[in-house]
Amino acid sequence: RVRDVFATMLLATNAFYVLPGGEVVRGIGLVGVGNPVAPSVEEVVKLGKTLKADAIFTGTVKEYGEVRQGAAAANSISLSVQLQETSTGRVVWAGQTTKGGITLSGRLLGSGGEPLNDVTEAAVDDLLDQLFK
Repeated sequence: RVRDVFATMLLATNAFYVLPGGEVVRGIGLVGVGNPVAPSVEEVVKLGKTLKADAIFTGTVKEYGEVRQGAAAANSISLSVQLQETSTGRVVWAGQTTKGGITLSGRLLGSGGEPLNDVTEAAVDDLLDQLFK
């Protein structure tokens, strides 16, 4: 879900062309990437040639879903993303963000916080702001 939101919002910037997910999965299989979250430099270079891509985003969802503190609960997301150029495999940008969570008013009033989709969009928006600074 986070990957789809990230890809859609990245496409909306008109700064990147995002390959379809199935094509990327096929390329990962052809290259034999052992760990798609953290591919080696050689795997990034091979994947770039296979997909004919100039750069590759990789990332990790560290937290996704509801967090609780006492009687209060709210949705939270924590992401870490990096961009690697495929000619050298070098990391050219990295960003991380955490959005959502329990607020003071949530603790006092017991509100459920923002919907998970809104929190996800806010996190991706924050990452894109970091990327284009």
